[in-house]
Amino acid sequence: MKATVLFFFLLVASSLSAHTDDSLSYNLYKDKIVLYSDLGFGSAPFNFKDDFIDEQTKLKFRHNQKFVLGLGMAYKWFSLRLGIGLPGTLRSVKNYGNVDIQDLGLRFTVKKTFWDFDFRTYKGFVIKNAYHWNDTLNALNPNAYIPGIRSTNLSVNSWYLNSKNFKMQSVLGQVGDFNKSMGTWYVKGTINYFTIANENGRLTPDALIDSSQTRSFARTISAMDVGLVPGLAYAFRKGNWQLAAFGGLGGVIQSKFYTTGAITRGFLGLAPRLDLRFIAGYSKPNYFIWFTSEFDLKSTSFKEMKISHNYHLLRLVAGIRINKKKKN
Repeated sequence: MKATVLFFFLLVASSLSAHTDDSLSYNLYKDKIVLYSDLGFGSAPFNFKDDFIDEQTKLKFRHNQKFVLGLGMAYKWFSLRLGIGLPGTLRSVKNYGNVDIQDLGLRFTVKKTFWDFDFRTYKGFVIKNAYHWNDTLNALNPNAYIPGIRSTNLSVNSWYLNSKNFKMQSVLGQVGDFNKSMGTWYVKGTINYFTIANENGRLTPDALIDSSQTRSFARTISAMDVGLVPGLAYAFRKGNWQLAAFGGLGGVIQSKFYTTGAITRGFLGLAPRLDLRFIAGYSKPNYFIWFTSEFDLKSTSFKEMKISHNYHLLRLVAGIRINKKKKN
């Protein structure tokens, strides 16, 4: 429902912003070198549904959270960022264990298309409220910590923006920004590989395994998909304040596998894709500060076994734009 409301809002906003004015609606600081840093956290929870024994139908896998420090630079069409997990965790280690996070991103533009490459991996998950079926746990110590579970996501995305005056560099706010409000429609091409694996055993706890089902012994579940997500984008500008939002809904063709160690089974299917992104903040020619959020929702299934995998990112980004020294 929330996605439907957002999509309708963007549709109306984009229609209201349509105009025939050919003047540029964006600023690009092509002669400036951009240095920036960000601080935030990412989350990669997933839900695992199946006909487990003991009347259990859903397992909630959650990891601890920690702040991630990002360091990056951008110049003209190119941007590179490296994320490093900081010491300490945001949740209790007793209940959520430790987590190891790796985050690497690459962005660039080619004519009217914008590309980004993202690699993210999270290691160390708990099964939330496992005390309902695990007799060694209780309400004071409710979660089962499984340090060997790793979640990995590699994605390649390309946006085609219909309006020549709607620049993704101005949306992201590093090498550009807007000078007035406007909207457009877009098409996002997406290629993704994501996997969930237990390096030390099975994904399904021994107490819940249905020995009559091969999938209950899966150690790794992975999917490779490709598809298109059409959507709408809108940027609102007032003074030096700016808000941009993306909303799209589409689908992918998905090749999916699970392995038990001795057996690998593969299937082909379809899956939905939802694209949501919000960026808001303050920007002047020499510096900027943004609050960014991204929501990447993935899913795959094998008969009764269904995995819904969500990536959420929240960051505070600040940077400076430095004039490039001119050659004498």
